Amino acid sequence: MAGSWSPSPKSGCSDRSEHGRPLGCPPITTTKTSMKILVTGTEGYIGARLAPWLQSHGHEVVGLDTGFYRDGCLYLDPIGLQVMPRTVFKDLREVTPDDFAGFDAVIHLAELSNDPLGQNRPEITFKINHEGSVRIAEAAKRAGVKRFVYASSCSVYGVGTGDFLDEQAPVNPQTAYAQCKVLVERDLLPMADDKFSVVFLRNATAYGPSPRMRFDIVLNDLCALAWTKKKIAMVSDGSPWRPIVHIEDICEAMRCAAEAPADAVNGQVYNVGRDGENYRIREIAEIVAAAFPGCEVSAGPPSKDNRSYRVSFEKIATKLPGYQARWTAQLGAEELRKLFERIDFSQETFEYRAFTRLKQLKYLQRTHQVDDDLFWSAR
Repeated sequence: MAGSWSPSPKSGCSDRSEHGRPLGCPPITTTKTSMKILVTGTEGYIGARLAPWLQSHGHEVVGLDTGFYRDGCLYLDPIGLQVMPRTVFKDLREVTPDDFAGFDAVIHLAELSNDPLGQNRPEITFKINHEGSVRIAEAAKRAGVKRFVYASSCSVYGVGTGDFLDEQAPVNPQTAYAQCKVLVERDLLPMADDKFSVVFLRNATAYGPSPRMRFDIVLNDLCALAWTKKKIAMVSDGSPWRPIVHIEDICEAMRCAAEAPADAVNGQVYNVGRDGENYRIREIAEIVAAAFPGCEVSAGPPSKDNRSYRVSFEKIATKLPGYQARWTAQLGAEELRKLFERIDFSQETFEYRAFTRLKQLKYLQRTHQVDDDLFWSAR
């Protein structure tokens, strides 16, 4: 894993993932031609890991970010600090083609992330996530960018049929966040041509460590509960299905999508994850409890939330050049337990506002640092 690992005299690089590369060690650089890549959302959960990941593979990276989450840093990252890119702080609703001049590729992450945040102010979510994302793609195309990688989400499937859903399955978004993903895919696809290659990555629910940590996503939240409370008390029966994917596997998918020949990926949608990583929520809780000795799990009543879907990842495993998902929920839970032990993780840190996206934005509004429309306040 690039970023959160540091060597110790006892372990060195001996803890290994199932794919043989030491957990926490930086990725091996490739010999592909270096690109100049603009990554939106470099101050976010995935972006803070993606930028060093791309740079360690030989690419030049510049970040663009609004800066909402700079308050939070779960751990200091000696690897990431050495290669963190220059970042331009600008609201994505205000970008122009000049912001994208000279770049070979754009990887677009910067949106209001997750369902609770999107439902808080749906009209602002559509302004930022839908209209803002289309604006970025249009500006990038006018600037001559050749590759645009869009971070979509498996949440577009919403309520599944029980079967494994591939990229041809009908979408059924249940929230403003998921609806925006569908709309961006719809509006960006016609922009794809022989000069502007567009790739859509529908990520499963992410997990794993990041300096800009999130504890409002399922496996990370359950691991934090297991460490701080020694108990996972689910508020539902945990029956809904969710696919999950390690943050490093997402970073690798984005790298491969940026590097692949245009004729292999242009206009393509890929579910990002692996088939064996579809779980019921209660199964994720049990995996986490097994990685945190002494942790108990209890279930609640059935939830009114009808979102439940299993996803097929056959296409990305066989069709995206160079890609292989490597992590499992078990390895990810063990990784977080080791990190929590190393950084002396506490209840206070778990509850810190910057690690829950909705808490952080409500704080910025309450303290008049951003206005009702989530623009930075001039005062």
